[in-house]
Amino acid sequence: MSRAADRDRRERALLAAKGVLHVAALLPLALLIAAAWQDRLGADPIATLTHETGLWALRLLLATLAITPLRLIGGWPRLLRFRRMLGLYAFAYASLHLAVYLALDLGGYWPQIVDDIVERPFITVGFLAWLLMLPLAATSTRGMMRRLGPWWSRLHKAVYAVGMLAVLHFVWLVKADLREPLVYATILLALLAARWPPIRRRIVRRPASAQRGA
Repeated sequence: MSRAADRDRRERALLAAKGVLHVAALLPLALLIAAAWQDRLGADPIATLTHETGLWALRLLLATLAITPLRLIGGWPRLLRFRRMLGLYAFAYASLHLAVYLALDLGGYWPQIVDDIVERPFITVGFLAWLLMLPLAATSTRGMMRRLGPWWSRLHKAVYAVGMLAVLHFVWLVKADLREPLVYATILLALLAARWPPIRRRIVRRPASAQRGA
């Protein structure tokens, strides 16, 4: 097989994988819309919408953070091609989460919104997480990467703070049964630990040539 044909095959496989990822990321939203249309969101539909959009925002954020460790462990550099997409979907679900709270829960009553952000810690950290995601989403294009240069990488390290704030938001929201948020906290801790240089050096997959020579 020629290099051009092999490259075309790889690009087609990448496009197919991205298509699958788009469907997988949009499926939870489609199911929520269908459930709302059929009045199957339970006794408190607004609470269900708020919880599910927030949960999927957190899951997609953790999936974004998992790209680098998975790339290092498996030696799959092409995984980086999915990181931006996952991050943008995480931001989209976080924005829906915020919109449900503002428009449906509080009905756009701005004095109450300001009071909640200032006086309720779990809302404060959740809002801060969303604010930090704004510049990350706005600068996610290749053009912005070129314009910002080395500052782009420094700016996007804020995703770690976003992850910690999002998990803290979930922990403080639940208050009583902490099992579910602690699962996500443990996953986040593992993903952050994988970036610590001593651990990172241990999990990086050696090149195939080094393995053959071992």
